[in-house]
Amino acid sequence: MSETDKLSLQDAAEEHERLSEYLQEQNRAYYQEDDPNISDAEYDALLRQLKELEATYPELMKEDSPTQTVGAAISRGFGKVQHTVPMLSLDNAFDNDDLREFEKKVKRFLGRPVTEDVAFFAEPKIDGLSASLRYEKGKFVRGATRGDGREGEDITENLRTIDDIPLELKGENIPDVFEVRGEVYMAISDFQELNAGQAEKNAKVFANPRNAAAGSLRQLDVKITKSRKLKFFAYAWGEVSETPADTQAGVLQKFEEWGFVVNPYSKVCQNMEEAIDAYNRIETDRSSLDYDIDGVVFKVNRLDWQERLGFVSRSPRWAIAHKFPAEQATTKLLGIDIQVGRTGALTPVARLEPVNVGGVVVSNATLHNEEEIERKDTRIGDTVVIQRAGDVIPQVVEVKLELREEGAAPFEFPKTCPVCGSHAVREKNPTTGKDDVVRRCTGGLICRAQAVERLKHFVSRNAFDIDGMGAKQIELFYEKRLIKAPVDIFRLEENDKRSLTKIKNFEGFGDKAVKNLFEAIDARREVDLDRFIFALGIRHIGQGNARLLARNYLTIGALMDVFDPDKDALGLAYADLLNIDGIGGAVADAVREFFAEPHNRDLLTDLLKEVKVTEFEAPDLESDVAGKTVVFTGSLELMTRQEAKAQAESLGAKVSGSVSAKTDYVVAGAKAGSKLKKAEELGVQTLTEREWLDMIGKGTA
Repeated sequence: MSETDKLSLQDAAEEHERLSEYLQEQNRAYYQEDDPNISDAEYDALLRQLKELEATYPELMKEDSPTQTVGAAISRGFGKVQHTVPMLSLDNAFDNDDLREFEKKVKRFLGRPVTEDVAFFAEPKIDGLSASLRYEKGKFVRGATRGDGREGEDITENLRTIDDIPLELKGENIPDVFEVRGEVYMAISDFQELNAGQAEKNAKVFANPRNAAAGSLRQLDVKITKSRKLKFFAYAWGEVSETPADTQAGVLQKFEEWGFVVNPYSKVCQNMEEAIDAYNRIETDRSSLDYDIDGVVFKVNRLDWQERLGFVSRSPRWAIAHKFPAEQATTKLLGIDIQVGRTGALTPVARLEPVNVGGVVVSNATLHNEEEIERKDTRIGDTVVIQRAGDVIPQVVEVKLELREEGAAPFEFPKTCPVCGSHAVREKNPTTGKDDVVRRCTGGLICRAQAVERLKHFVSRNAFDIDGMGAKQIELFYEKRLIKAPVDIFRLEENDKRSLTKIKNFEGFGDKAVKNLFEAIDARREVDLDRFIFALGIRHIGQGNARLLARNYLTIGALMDVFDPDKDALGLAYADLLNIDGIGGAVADAVREFFAEPHNRDLLTDLLKEVKVTEFEAPDLESDVAGKTVVFTGSLELMTRQEAKAQAESLGAKVSGSVSAKTDYVVAGAKAGSKLKKAEELGVQTLTEREWLDMIGKGTA
């Protein structure tokens, strides 16, 4: 039995929410901010855990789960481009056995004999920024980033500056429409030259070539992009009016004829054993390349087989990526700094004697948390092994105890916040009874680190999304004591009129900038309920849970009312919250504590004087199941669980993950177990799938 199988549904739901929110944060850091903070290997391992949870408990899977989505929403500043053919991600192989299993799955799906060879096309996985180039009648007309896989940023003019991207395709018989896809990257030598120039000008120095390429490509000033020496490898395609060959290798040969650069290490392998040999050869040559690669991609070479294999959720069945192992180096630990985040979490960061790890000079590394420091017995002055994978902030993976200097004292993790001096505590997990691995500052909004980060979160893209009110502006206005709480943002203009120190006189401002800022703030005085809930920064409440709360309570007034601490029915309100499918104990506790806390209620009362929160659009309340609570259990055969849930919610029903006396219907598929039994014990009406579909008028479906 795996660790996942041992979890109860409630524990699994809490773990699913935690993992989902964390991975969504990492997606935003990687795709939107070009500043990843965990390694590819760590991300892949966490994503694998999430997939295992959803395989064991399918009811936990949601449309916005990281297992079902790619990338992140696009940034402001560029136009939007809808990808006719989505730009998907790839599943990962973690070792050679995974590759061999992938080959077996391909053969099983295609119905091919085990002994028959399947040819794979192997190509280096370039560590850059994905781009899609649309050609019409052979002429380049539009280019876009991956974005969230379905919608990207229009960066056409920036892409036109890259020499490797032909503005017109060479040759004859060019398809009327052809979208060439590939990777924009920066050569390591050009990256080093760029950073040297940036350092001389006291300008931003980039962490690695991928960040430099991504930052350069997404410049609003195309002249900056043009000066950055970007390159492009072509390796795939999207929408096409016709395909010029019947194999992956054949299409890439056409790419070369049309004027694109194709990676010289790309080759056809007659079977997976040859493909594994290709992986080993590319890994051996990796250090000699003038561009970063982080693995090898394997694709079924025959396009008719690719078409038959098709896609599953966020990735194709006919391709897989095998990442390279992390790169390591040994250096000296000079000190340990404690950083305080938006939620009050105290995070230890190692200050290192600078060391070259895979071509990048590293001077900082994550130490994860207090328990990890204790487990490794990490001490200042130690010789440590640093691991870097995916060109992100490295991690300390090992302490060389045999090299420890005499007299090195154990590190004492601070019990008070280094920013505000408040107590820092490790909360108890209500489910396990164990201390949380993270120590948090209790200072809340009196702690500058938390207050500033919470304000940044409040105005962020997926919250109030206020143009011109970014991280720098929040920090400035906080320092100037103009903004201490969210409500101050909406009183900024009025307070500025009465102030002797006008914002227009601050560096970087002026009359026009201030006018634009005030207009942007006024434009956000009306906000959707789910955005408003997300903006509040409640622990464990990401975008997905914010939408769940909005869908079930419809107004902010309802949420405040049911969790009013002066009401006797607070316990019932908590039970109802727990009964919402996808809401676990940790989430329910966080919501109850936030809305019952007088300080937060005062904050909300003030804020609601300045902003209007739009009522969440209610589902169809005229249907026969509107307002009813439904539980789906067992293996559904006439619809997927996700389809069943979406359909029920669109008709106004509430879908719960557990059966209680308040449940109206239990829809039981094949092999229904404990939930069906509990429904029968409680006298809850049970339905077959067909009976449910008849009830909601979908009986002919």
